[in-house]
Amino acid sequence: MTPESQQKREPRHFSMIRTFTPADFVTLGNAFSGAGAILAQMQYLATNQPRWLWLAFGLMPLAFILDALDGRIARWRFQSSPLGADLDSLADVISFGVAPATLAFSMGMRGALDVVVLLYFVGCGVSRLARFNVTASSLSDNTGKVKYFEGTPIPTSLALVLVLAVLFWRGHSGDVIPFGVWDVGPFQLHPLVLMYFASGSAMISKTLRIPKF
Repeated sequence: MTPESQQKREPRHFSMIRTFTPADFVTLGNAFSGAGAILAQMQYLATNQPRWLWLAFGLMPLAFILDALDGRIARWRFQSSPLGADLDSLADVISFGVAPATLAFSMGMRGALDVVVLLYFVGCGVSRLARFNVTASSLSDNTGKVKYFEGTPIPTSLALVLVLAVLFWRGHSGDVIPFGVWDVGPFQLHPLVLMYFASGSAMISKTLRIPKF
């Protein structure tokens, strides 16, 4: 391949990256933080070293900060990319859906019914984001800003992360999770996991209307 032909091919290789705005790179930082939290939890399960779980606890609030910044940066620079909304939703699924669910698993909620509840929670988060993307135009005012959320936004799952962080700090994980474990036939359920059921149900509610500031 000649240098001239290589130069002609390079724009095609990087065409998608070139469409990214500064806000989109911040959104990617959100996704990286959530994915990093998941990997840190896996390392915790492999090594049983608490520092890895604390790293996961720290990365999820960082994801929230970056999630809040990307929209502000887009409005400040009057720039947005066609990928922006979808990129934001995909990042949120990782950081505020999958990462909090795997955190519960890492903390000891690993019964069969626990897993069912955690999958329900993730499914609610995905559905919540999909519904918002579809209905955003009908919920927006004349300026294009969405007036309110139907159901709780998926980043509210950070409240679950905070609860688990306090419990982990106090040594309540593994076999000493608060409220213990229930045997439901051949299956096990940790009652604490029901807070994920409540959070997921609130996300997909159509009666809850949360003002968007």
